[in-house]
Formats: sequence, structure tokens, C-alpha cells
Amino acid sequence: MKTIGFAVCGSFCTFDKVFEQIENLVAHGYKILPIMSENAWSLDTRFGRAADWRERFAELTGEPVIHTLPEAEPIGPKKLLDALVIAPATGNTLAKLAAGVTDTCVTLAAKAHLRNARPVLIAPSTNDGLTGAAKNIGALLNYKHVFFVPYGHDSYEKKPASLVAEFTLLPAALEAALENEQLRPVVITPK
Repeated sequence: MKTIGFAVCGSFCTFDKVFEQIENLVAHGYKILPIMSENAWSLDTRFGRAADWRERFAELTGEPVIHTLPEAEPIGPKKLLDALVIAPATGNTLAKLAAGVTDTCVTLAAKAHLRNARPVLIAPSTNDGLTGAAKNIGALLNYKHVFFVPYGHDSYEKKPASLVAEFTLLPAALEAALENEQLRPVVITPK
């Protein structure tokens, strides 16, 4: 059984789709270690209460949710994961990963996990994917052991710079990443 770290960041509008994929991975026999960014852990939004998302994540996985730096740090030294999924990955998280900044539990989990030369799979969801975040996505596409869930325009007429992963492709992208491959095409037209 493969152990997958699943890190959820604060692109709250995607949580329903993301949690469907967490359920899907659990149903397919993966052990999921849940991780939430500080914002995902603590902020109530129009998309739901933080406490409800935390509770659902813990119930789905049967594991306590990692949400602090001290909880995330052992991921690398103890080699806890076969792969790490970051879904949704916000523009803020993409920038920090591209710059090597590890001041959140999600970015520290990624750094700790990458030290073992194991895959990190990123599912971007950001309104500035074709502006401010574009350079960070470009940088991360060149990083060894970093892979992407295929992504494309979110709503090109209303949000012309927005990008979002096609979350239904997450399981296939994870299988590819576990084989050290990038699922292609990377840039698609999301459904």
C-alpha cells in the first residue's frame, strides 16, 4: 500500500472537487496522510467552515490532520511518504515552492519529502496563473521530482489569467508521478 501525503491549500472554491479525489484515492487503496495549510485549517469562508473541512479530512483518511511546522518536519527524515500531492496549490504556495521558501506546513512538507527524491504532484488553482504565478509554474515544471496535474483556463472570459487543475485527472497523474513520469498533455482545456 502506497502512503500519499495530501496537502490542501486555501483555494477554497475547489475543495468539493479536491475532497472527491481524496475519497477516490482512499477507495483505491492508498493510505492518505492529511495535511492542511494554515489558511485551509483555520479560515471559514463562503465555501464552508474550516472545522467541517478538518473533520471531513480526518474522517476520510482515519488520520489526524498535519497543520503545523513541527508536525510536517518529520515527513522527510522518517521517509513517511511515497508521494506528496498538493491540491489545490495556490499562487502563494507555488511562489514559495519555486523560491525554496518553507515557512508553511505545506511547503515544509514538500521540502522534507523532496530530500528523499520522491515525487511531489501539484494541482494548481490560482487566479494569476497566467500573470504573477506563471513564472513560478514555469520554474517548477523544470524541477526534478515535481509533477503537475494537467491544468488549463478556469474561466477565460471572466478570469482571463486564472488556471485550475483538472482534478479528475489527479489519480492518473499520481500514478504517472509514482513512475517518475509527467502525465501529458500538461496544459489542457478543463471540463
